[in-house]
Amino acid sequence: MLDIRWIRENPEALDLALASRGAAPAAAELVRLDEERRGHVARLQDLQSRRNDASKEIGKAKASGDAARAEAVIAEVAEIKTAIQDGETEERRIDAVLGEILARLPNIPLDDVPVGPDESANVEIRKHGTLPNFDFAPKQHFDLGEAMGLMDFDQAAKISGARFTILKGGLARLERALGQFMLDLHTSEHGYQEVVAPILVKPEALFGTNQLPKFEEDLFKTTDGRYLIPTSEVPLTNLVRETVLDEAELPLRYTALTPCFRSEAGSAGRDTRGMLRQHQFYKVELVSITAEDASLAEHERMTACAEEVLKRLGLAFRTVVLCTGDMGFGARKTHDIEVWMPGQNAYREISSCSVCGDFQARRMSARYKTAGEKQTRFVHTLNGSGVAAGRCLIAVMENYQNADGSITVPEVLRPYMGGLERIGGAA
Repeated sequence: MLDIRWIRENPEALDLALASRGAAPAAAELVRLDEERRGHVARLQDLQSRRNDASKEIGKAKASGDAARAEAVIAEVAEIKTAIQDGETEERRIDAVLGEILARLPNIPLDDVPVGPDESANVEIRKHGTLPNFDFAPKQHFDLGEAMGLMDFDQAAKISGARFTILKGGLARLERALGQFMLDLHTSEHGYQEVVAPILVKPEALFGTNQLPKFEEDLFKTTDGRYLIPTSEVPLTNLVRETVLDEAELPLRYTALTPCFRSEAGSAGRDTRGMLRQHQFYKVELVSITAEDASLAEHERMTACAEEVLKRLGLAFRTVVLCTGDMGFGARKTHDIEVWMPGQNAYREISSCSVCGDFQARRMSARYKTAGEKQTRFVHTLNGSGVAAGRCLIAVMENYQNADGSITVPEVLRPYMGGLERIGGAA
């Protein structure tokens, strides 16, 4: 959530930022509401001050035997009490309207984020690895998996509907191996603490990480008012909600491997074949909580941690910085890592790493104290995929496929596969 004081002082900057993200201007309405609220609060404070003075006058009038004066002031106090109660109701209404507008405003992009309407304006910042060269026409993951009898979309549809997948045997083990490998890498070499987090959360947690209220249609809601997490960013980031940390404790770095659940609202017709875009999938998430002056460096560090997963797996990828029109709602800057998928002859996103500034911290009331300062500050939050296990499985299958339809297991994963070197084919 944005700081209303900053908006009041920088209305033109807000509307320019919103325009860069394809959103309508909002500064004038927000400033008007804030002025209304501030004026209303001032009037309430005046009423409360008068009530306090009048209460003292009642005592003095009674002490001096001026019963008429006492009765008049008592009547005035009663009127003031009613006015204060009505005023507090009106204050809550104004706060609710102001809060609702603020809750639906996206974050302000950093100055170095490229301006553009959509992914066509994203900027590549680096490439890594050599694209594989096959002496046969490479297949897509679903053709490979179905031919091996280890990837079943039809049966999944009978059980759960579209956008679900059943993995069996070697492919099920390969996806599990990928998740374990990523967790081991991030915890043993990258300094993240592994967390087993709830996958059912309260709406307050989703508000804190800005999925609510704007993106409720993308969520699965339970009958008791909780939600299945769309990403473990939600519980991991909320580990610091309503807390005041010491700056010496920062940065905090968390990672988790969880199932994630998304309704994929608005994605009708996109990636309907295969398991690239699913209602349920596994993902290793990275979350960092930092001081405000450390978040940009942490963003580069987090991106490098996610890239290292693909380097260890021997997968070619490129890293792009998203433009204003393609960036997520809560992000100030985002790096997308796109892995090469030879079956599709294209780079596809496998990780997004975003720095959110204090946007989420304001929604969660997450602060920190700096030594020698009385005032607390909002922490800065970052999140990224480290990486999506299902998409990584797809990338491994397509990049390590053989002419006979088998999949070579990347060397780094073999300890997690009991030494298995190949799945399918002549294995």
